[in-house]
This record gives sequence, C-alpha cells and structure tokens, in this order.
Amino acid sequence: MTSDLTESMLYTHFGTTSPCWRLAADSDALQLSAEDGPTMFAIGLTPEQARKIRSFNGVTTHTTIDIELFGEQQRLNLIGKRIDVTAWAGTASDYSDTQSVARDLAHGLAFAEQVVSEVNSLVVVIDHNSNIKRFNRLCEEVTGLREEDVVGRNAHAFMPTNEQAVSRAHINQFFENASAYEVERTINTLKGPRNILWRNKFVQSGSGPEERYLVCSGTDVTEERRAQARLLELANVDTLTGLPNRHAIHEKIKTALRSGKRFGVLFLDLDNFKKVNDHYGHVTGDNLIQSVARLIKSCLREDDTAARLGGDEFLILLEDNSLTAVEAIAQRILDRLKNPINLGLISVYTGCSIGIALCPENGETLDDLIRSADTAMYVAKDAGKRTYRVFSSEMNSKVAQYMWLDTNLRKALDEQQLELYYQPKLCLKTGEVRGVEALVRWNSPERGRIPPLEFIPYAEESGLIVPLGKWVLQTAAAQASLWQSQGLDIRVAVNLSARQLCDSTIVKDFSDALRTAGQLQCMIDLELTESCLIEDEGLAHGVIEQFRELGAEVHLDDFGTGYSSLSQLARLPLDVIKLDRSFISSINENRTSQALVRSMVAVAQELQFKVVAEGVETEAEAQFLNTIGVDYAQGYLYGRPMPVAEFESWFSMRKEVRLVA
Repeated sequence: MTSDLTESMLYTHFGTTSPCWRLAADSDALQLSAEDGPTMFAIGLTPEQARKIRSFNGVTTHTTIDIELFGEQQRLNLIGKRIDVTAWAGTASDYSDTQSVARDLAHGLAFAEQVVSEVNSLVVVIDHNSNIKRFNRLCEEVTGLREEDVVGRNAHAFMPTNEQAVSRAHINQFFENASAYEVERTINTLKGPRNILWRNKFVQSGSGPEERYLVCSGTDVTEERRAQARLLELANVDTLTGLPNRHAIHEKIKTALRSGKRFGVLFLDLDNFKKVNDHYGHVTGDNLIQSVARLIKSCLREDDTAARLGGDEFLILLEDNSLTAVEAIAQRILDRLKNPINLGLISVYTGCSIGIALCPENGETLDDLIRSADTAMYVAKDAGKRTYRVFSSEMNSKVAQYMWLDTNLRKALDEQQLELYYQPKLCLKTGEVRGVEALVRWNSPERGRIPPLEFIPYAEESGLIVPLGKWVLQTAAAQASLWQSQGLDIRVAVNLSARQLCDSTIVKDFSDALRTAGQLQCMIDLELTESCLIEDEGLAHGVIEQFRELGAEVHLDDFGTGYSSLSQLARLPLDVIKLDRSFISSINENRTSQALVRSMVAVAQELQFKVVAEGVETEAEAQFLNTIGVDYAQGYLYGRPMPVAEFESWFSMRKEVRLVA
C-alpha cells in the first residue's frame, strides 16, 4: 500500500495522520485513538514488540513495529516514552511518513531540550575530542559565557593551564573505560575562577560506535570551598597574630620529623607579660603580643616558622642542623626585645626566656622535643630571665622539682604546713626590741623543712606568691594583734615582692588583714626590695602612699645591692632603709665597706630615713654601726628567726636581763 493510501486510511479512521497510542503495563494490546479521544482500535502485539515499547524511559524514544491494521499489514513508527509506572504512550505514523515522524520527534525532544536547558544544574556535553556540544542556561549564568560562543571549542581551554593535562588524561581514560566518574575542576569564567564539582556519565547516540558523549552535570562549589579554605585557616592560624597556631606548628614539626633531617625548636615565653596585662589591660596586652610576634618573625629566615601557642608563649621551628645558627637566632630575638616596644601612647619593656631543643639529640618525637624545649626555657627563667638555654638531660631533675613544688606548695597553703618565724630588730642605742621581721617557713610532711630559697623563687615565677603573701599578711597581723593584747608593743615587718606589689588586690588584702585581726593601730610594716621600684616607679609610689595611710611603715630592703638612684629615693615616701648584710660582714676589716656604709647612712639621714643594718653577728660590728648613726640592728648576734613560742621565750629573757641591768 502506498504512503498516500496509508495516510488516508489513518486519517480516515482516526482523523489524523499521527494518531495517539498507549500500552498498559498489564496488557500487550496497543491502543490507538484520535488525539484526546477514546480508544478506537486495539492491536495485539507480540511479546517482543511489547518488550521493545516497555524499554522506553522518560526521554522521548523511537521504534518501528509491523502490525495488521484494518486487515492489511502495516509498518508504523512509534514515538513516545514512559508516562507513569503503569503505561507508555506517544504518537504513531506511517513508516514512510518522514514529515510526521520528524514533527513528532521534534515535539517530544523539545521538552527534553527544555529540561536540559533549564535544569538546576550545570550541564555540559562533550565529545571524545573534548569539544563542547551542549552548554545549558545555568552554565551561561555561572560563567557569563553564551552557548553559541563555546559550542565547538575545546573544554580544556576553560581550565587553568596546570589542570589541563590532568583533565585531558582523565577524559581520554574514561572514554576508553566508559565508566561514570566524579571530579572537581577549576573553571575560568568571565566572573573569575569557579570550583565546579562534575558528575560525569557516558551516553551513546545510537548513530555509531564513535558517537559517544560525556554528559557533565556540575555543581558550583566555589563558596563552599572558600568557607572550607577559611575554616582550615581558622583551624591553623592564630587569630590575634596571624602566625600559625599550636595545631599548625605541631603538624609542621611532625613533617620535619618524618624527613629525618636535623632541626631546632625554640620555646619562647615573655618575662613580664602578666604585669603589662594586669596594669594596662587586655587591649594593651594584645597589642604587645602582636608587636612581639612581628618582632620574632623579623628575626627568622625564610624557611623558619614561628607560631603562637597561646597567652605569651611562642614555638619556633628552625630548619637548620647547626647549634651555632640556632643559638644565633635565639640571641637575635633576645637582643631585639631589649628595646622598648611602643604601644600608642606608652612604651613597655619586655624580655623573654628561650629554651632550645635539637632533633634528634633532645627528642625524636613531637612531645619529647617540646617538653625538652619547655624545660630549657624554665631553666633560662630560673637563671635570671632574658636569656636562653640549650636542653640537657640534667635539666629534667629541675623540672621534676618544679612539678613537685607546684603540687605541694598549693597543698601546703591548704593544709597549714606553713608557719612564720620572727627575727628581732633592736635599737642600737638602747637595746630595746624595736620589732621583728616575719619570715615564712615550710614544713613538708614528705620532705621535711624546705629552704625558702627553694620555694620562694618558684612561688614568684608561678604566681603562687600572691596567695602565699596574703596568708603571710593575715598570719602576721593576727600575731601582732595577739601580742598587742598581751601588752607587747612589737611591730611586725612583712616582705613584699615586686609581683605582689603589682597585684591589683594587694592594698585591699593588707586592709582586710588588719581589719580581720582587729588592729585599731596598725602594727604591720612592709619591706620592699629595689626591684619593686625599678619596674614601675609610678605604681610603687601610689601603693606605698596607700600603705602609709593605713598606718604601715615602708622599708627599703637590701639597700645598696640594686639599681635605685638617689633621685629615685628622694621621690619615694619611704620610712626605713635596710643595709644589706654583704656590707656588714666585712665592715671590720674592709675600709671600703666602712666608707660605703658611712655614705649610705649619711644619705639616709639627709632624706630623714631610719637605718636598719642586717646580718650583724659581732659586737665589733654593732659598735661601729652605732658610732656612725645606724638606728637598728638585726642579725645572729641578737637572735635567729624563731617560731612564735621560742621568740616569746627569748623576748621574756631579754626583757628580764635588761631590767636587771
């Protein structure tokens, strides 16, 4: 039958040259009908024909079937797709009616084209030569490029040069394997580089073995990656200084350890950061840390890394196997920190202590190296600060001692292991007991008597001197009140360190101690060393004035061994100067010592300060001091530091002797 006859037959029976067809999932009968009309004809299909139609998916597809239609054999083109889970449908045309076939295909494919163009995903189709065949609308929006300008161009032209070769190799490989894959690529666009995550799948057009295409479905992950590059930065960078943080430097040291090369680690801690932070506030403290970070970085070489661990601690990785070079950098940092650091309207002096550890000599693991450098740093602090030390195995015992002190000195405060001893001060002219100096002693249940020279420096360094000093004030005030109630007019002098003087609660602690002890008249005096005056004279002056307003006398201890100037002495509201025992011990034989003591006494008298001589052990020393005008003496000639009961017994005997005399 000719095409015209078939078309006339289809048109005659269905009113169209392209009637609608439908195939249900539960029947092999092909239903034919006019457009949007009821079923007018049903044709039984062979199982193979029904299987072919049911292989259609959601994309418009085409197949050909031979059927008997109105008593005659006919070949029909079926164009359609699966419309739901129960049915397939489309349009039928005569096999030779190419115009109707093309029209129906175009109509069906137009929807698929619209989906590809408007889908909420970047879609690029490329051939086996990596040339672009499709470039959907979202691609145009993301890149700023038009499809008509990119079709036919090579996809690799839109990638950074360093990624092109790898991408080309991957695409060639996957065209050979014909397997789906996922990859992230950087794409150069008119809006700048974008990170695209591509999920790629191969399709074949059916026109031949060479007509295979790679369909690339992409998601723009640029902002997500930036949020991640940012999170990674936050995880590895100290936000205050911009230096690597603890995690970052640890990873860098681990990498250096894996390399097998020798290198050095510096552990750096500022020496007076807490004082600056407490006195000027946290903003100034932060500014100081930032300035120190820049200074440290300026002292390093290109391959070295400085990191901030937190607070005022820094860790430095030196990629060098020479101890000489490592020490030179440590010294360079120390020298730079000798100069004042300008922080707006103020300038502050800071220094640092540095511990050095070398790999592999001082440790072959991260923990061992940092522990060694940290230990050496503490030894540097103990050596007077503002210096460096290279780790040695002997230092471990020092650290063990510090750890023991840290635990047990705190326990001593809580468990009443401390007590005050009292050493008398006598008037040289009358022999009268003028007062006593309170000296703390520690009786450890574990180690017995712990010398003050062992635990006081540690208390200073660790900050425990503040609660320790508070306990001393309270105990001394209570004892002075008790003596006063017994009719003993004995003043008690308490030592204050520079660390205590800078503590913001020191005056309140002193006032509270007097009030708790019930002292109507202050019987507590305070002894300061010259170091208290050097670091912040203005602060010292203000605190001394407050102490004196509360009724305390203020004594300058160890006079002559520090760095205070005469002009500074004239400015400070002091009451007493204590001559250091180093001048007294050689006063009988050494004319220079005699001249120095005479001069210091003369200065004190001009400034209207009383003078106390420490370390007096012989009558000859006492006689000389009396002749040159020294007011009071303290030393083994009169009495050693004694517990309360022993001092009270000594005092009673002394009083009886004087009465008899």
